[in-house]
Amino acid sequence: MPAPLFVRFRSATANARGVQVGVFALANGLARAGRLSADEYALWRRSNDWFEAAYAEPTLADPAVYDRAVHPGAVAWFKLTAVELIQKTTLYTELLDAHQVAWERVETADPGRIVHEDDVQVVAVPWRVAT
Repeated sequence: MPAPLFVRFRSATANARGVQVGVFALANGLARAGRLSADEYALWRRSNDWFEAAYAEPTLADPAVYDRAVHPGAVAWFKLTAVELIQKTTLYTELLDAHQVAWERVETADPGRIVHEDDVQVVAVPWRVAT
């Protein structure tokens, strides 16, 4: 079996569309629902701002990268070489833990059909839905 090249931090269970959403979306949901304390919210906001400044959003390169009709089930995977990005993700997992939101870390050598790639991540359509 090939060594893992990618990591994803995602919900422990699938949503209604069958997708295990990433921890950024889960934390954003807590913020939108007003479930974060003032301190947690400030930390979450600063962290989101940092990520937005440090890393390009895949939709800037391809607005359709997450389009369900074009790339059904597409999700982002971090490259294991993106050490800083992975370390900074800890803030989100800690927020989820504090609010009893189940998440998991998964690693793979083959995330699916890659539809976007940059220095730190890929967006891939899982093989079970890839066409």
